[in-house]
Amino acid sequence: MTAARRAIHQGFLPTQGKSRAFVWKYSPVNWGRRPRHFHIEPELNLIASGQAVFGIGETVVRVSQGDLIGFPPAQDHVLLEASPDLYLFAIGVEAGLSADILGTAADEVLRPLKVRLSSEDFRMLVNRASAVVDRVGVEQACAELWEHAHWLGRPCAAGRTAAMHVLTRRALSAVSRAPHLGLRSLSGRLRVADSEISRYFHRDVGIPFARYRTRLRLLRLIGFMDGSGMTLGAAAEAAGFGSYSQCHRIFQAELGCSPRCFFQTGLREQMQQAYDP
Repeated sequence: MTAARRAIHQGFLPTQGKSRAFVWKYSPVNWGRRPRHFHIEPELNLIASGQAVFGIGETVVRVSQGDLIGFPPAQDHVLLEASPDLYLFAIGVEAGLSADILGTAADEVLRPLKVRLSSEDFRMLVNRASAVVDRVGVEQACAELWEHAHWLGRPCAAGRTAAMHVLTRRALSAVSRAPHLGLRSLSGRLRVADSEISRYFHRDVGIPFARYRTRLRLLRLIGFMDGSGMTLGAAAEAAGFGSYSQCHRIFQAELGCSPRCFFQTGLREQMQQAYDP
């Protein structure tokens, strides 16, 4: 792992209140850029104007007005370049709420996507996003926006990038259900070679399967610590780590700090508020 590819944890939803869905607005004129980061919430970005370059895992994606891009839970992303007139809506929901909205299993996460919207669909999404941006207490309207945007990102949507390989879809679903699942066990379930899963997953998601799995376990650990009152040792075991020492080692490598430092010293809050110049 290189420092250049390290990502920090920044939750998508506002830290104040109990919003389960939210729409942020972004313009380089008014905001600094978030550092490379990842979070448990699936996210969509609707490019309302201008152009931008995103780093998504190890890939680089160029977008412009009328594009809709999506990041599944644990996929790191960062805005690398932005035109002066860039304006985008960042749309995110809790994974469980997404499942309720879309009528899917809770482990059916958003797939990485990039869609070129028709003029009519673009205007409709911009109007819906503009009505709820930066507002709390509008969960139903956010849910309708999420449902419509997700429908436009379906595999048969015109303008979508090359379809994700079926092995990637199955791997994403399997590891979302069970982050402890290793590549060898997964290949046994799917009855294909490890290398086949690894190759297509890396191509479609932008990071290796093992790293994505690590991120999911870290996010699960954070969720257990936030919601259950568990000790770090118990949360590490529940999150799928073989031991606390393994959790400590992986946490340090991925986030650059120990679990205790992250949870007990205010470093987590510093990460949440971090902006690049």
